[in-house]
Amino acid sequence: MVDAASLLVLYANPAALSNLQYDLAYLQKLTLSELSSEIINATYTEQIGKVGTCLSPIAVHLRLRRKDGSDYPFAGQLFRQSTQGGDILLAIGNDISVQDRYDKALLESESRLSAMVSNTPGLVYRCLLDAEENFSFPYLSEGCEALLGISAEALRANPVLFVESILPEDRASYFDSMRQSIATAHSWNWEGRIHIRAWNDIKWINLRAAPLALENDVMQWEGIMTNITASKQEQEEIRRSRAQLAELSAHIDTVKEKERTRISREIHDDLGGNLTAIKMALALLTRRLPAKDKSLKEKADYVDQLVDRSIETVHRIAGDLRPGVLDFGIVAAIDWQAKEFEKQCGLPCHFHSNKKEIDLEQDHATALFRIFQEALTNIAKHAQASKVDVALTHTDQYVRLEIVDNGRGIADLDQQKSKSFGIRGMVERSIALGGSVSVSTAPAGGTIVAINVPLATTI
Repeated sequence: MVDAASLLVLYANPAALSNLQYDLAYLQKLTLSELSSEIINATYTEQIGKVGTCLSPIAVHLRLRRKDGSDYPFAGQLFRQSTQGGDILLAIGNDISVQDRYDKALLESESRLSAMVSNTPGLVYRCLLDAEENFSFPYLSEGCEALLGISAEALRANPVLFVESILPEDRASYFDSMRQSIATAHSWNWEGRIHIRAWNDIKWINLRAAPLALENDVMQWEGIMTNITASKQEQEEIRRSRAQLAELSAHIDTVKEKERTRISREIHDDLGGNLTAIKMALALLTRRLPAKDKSLKEKADYVDQLVDRSIETVHRIAGDLRPGVLDFGIVAAIDWQAKEFEKQCGLPCHFHSNKKEIDLEQDHATALFRIFQEALTNIAKHAQASKVDVALTHTDQYVRLEIVDNGRGIADLDQQKSKSFGIRGMVERSIALGGSVSVSTAPAGGTIVAINVPLATTI
C-alpha cells in the first residue's frame, strides 16, 4: 500500500516483506520509485495517472528490487482509494519469476524443436483416428509438400489425399500395420509406395510413429515419414545381382558336372579300355616268353602290375569326377559315399534312409551328393570326430539330408571366415536347388549339417 502523493510505502503483507527482504519499519521509509527498478508497461507518471478507483483498476507490471540488490518481476492490479488522509495506491499481485522462467524455457524448447523439425529429412507429423475411423492431421511439418507433393494446408483440409496416394496393392499392408499398432500399442512401422500426382512419380516411403490413446476412443500417432526410394532401389539391385550370381553359380556347377561326366566317361572308356587291351596283349606275350628266361618273366609281371595299378587309378579318378553309382539313384550314391568315407578315414559312418529309392532330378541329385561330399571332407579335416550319422528323409514337400558328427563343433566365426569356401560352396549349391543349408551345434556336441531340397511336385 503506497501513498498516492509521495509514493511512500504504507504497508506490505508478510509475503511481500519476505520477497523484498525488508521488515515493515524499514520498508516504510522507502518510496515505490526506490523499490521498483522499472515499470514495464509505462512510466510512473503514465501508470499512476491512469489509476482509477477500486472499481476501475489497471494492470501493472513492475520489477521490484530486493534488499540484496536482486530484483524480481511483479504483475498485478493497481487500485486508487480515497481516505481521510488522502489517496492511497493499492497494488495486489504475485511474483511471476517462476512463470517467466517457465515461459522462457518453453520458448527455448519450442525453438529447439522447430530447428530440429526443420532440419529433419522427411515429414514430421501428428495424426488422429477417432472412434468413427475418421483420420486427421493436426500437425504437418514443412517437409509435407517436398515428400508427398501435397501442401500441408491441403492435406489438413482433406486427409483422405494421403491414403489415395498409396498404391492400391500396398493399402492393405498400410491398414494392417495401423490396426496392429492400435491392438498392441506398439510403434506403427510401415513401408510402401505412393504415387505423387504432381510429378507423376512413385516413391517408397517409411512411416514410423509412436501411438498414444486419448479420450473418447481417439488414437494419436506422432512420428516421421521419410523417402526410402534410393535404399529400396539399392536393395532391389543387390537382390537382382545376387540372383544373377546364383544363376551364374548354378550354371557353372552344371557345366562343371557335365564336363566332369564327359572326362570321366572318356577316361573310363578310352583310357580304361586301352589299359585293358594292353593287359590282355601283355598276358598273351607273357605266355610266349621262354620258360627258362626268368628275367623277362619278372619284367613282364612288373609291367602287368603297373597296368593293374593304372586301371585302378583310372577307375578312382573316373569315380571322383562322377561316381557311376549316381546312376543308381541318390540313396545308393549316399550309401556308397558313406561306406567309402568310413573305409578311407576309419570313422564309423552310419547311413539311414526312410525310403529305398528317392526320385530326384539328375542335377539335384548330383548337387546334393556334392554337398554331402563337402560335408564329409570338412569332418575329416576339422571335426576331430569319432563317428558320423547320416540320415536321408523324404517327405511330400522336400528331401532332407542331415549329417551329424560328435566332434569339436563349429563356431559362428569359423563359418564367417573369408576362406570358408567349403561352407560357401554348400550354400551356393543349395540356393541353386532352391533349398537351404544350415550348420549348427549338436545338443551333445559336434556339428549338424542339414540340407533341405524342395520337391517341385508332390510324390
